[in-house]
Amino acid sequence: MAEAPQQKPATTLGDVLYAKPAAPVPEQAWSRLVESIAAGDQAALHELYEMAHRIVFTLVMRITCNRETAEELTVDVFHDVWRRAAGYDPANGTVLGWIMNQARSRAIDRLRFDNRKKRTDGGDRQPMSEPAADPSDVLELRQQGVLLRAALSALTADERQAIEMTFFGGLTHAEAAAQLGRPLGTVKTRIRSGLHKLRQALAAKTGAP
Repeated sequence: MAEAPQQKPATTLGDVLYAKPAAPVPEQAWSRLVESIAAGDQAALHELYEMAHRIVFTLVMRITCNRETAEELTVDVFHDVWRRAAGYDPANGTVLGWIMNQARSRAIDRLRFDNRKKRTDGGDRQPMSEPAADPSDVLELRQQGVLLRAALSALTADERQAIEMTFFGGLTHAEAAAQLGRPLGTVKTRIRSGLHKLRQALAAKTGAP
């Protein structure tokens, strides 16, 4: 009996971006995996990795434009998930949004580090130190973060996921649609309706007209 043909592994960014998506996974299933990881279940971490590593790699690749770095940071992100699983709070966003935020932060940090290193190695000039943040600005950002998290609770799970993947995760609408296994028009509609609800919720909380 002939063996079934094996799926060709992804070798290019295009393979990763446009691979046929699996059926969407309910948010409850994502949350259960994180709970299991927090309890020390390595099999759950492996399962989460299989579900999310492609989209993490894609985001990091988009930011760093370096395949080797993207592969390294993708692994690092899931090490972070292993260490931080107990601190995940569903009230602050979906599991995928939480993972993507970590991936984006790591990728941007690496990009900044590499840029500073290039300037230092080049000997042209030393990197300038960044000015300290104004305490009032920090307080305002924190307050805005609290308002935004509260406003996000007004969205459906689908709207919230679409917005987190595109605005916080850095994916294009088409990339988000491919990862979610949904038509592009459906994802765009979710984003539009979600943004409308966010504007209304934030206006109500800040007293804006």
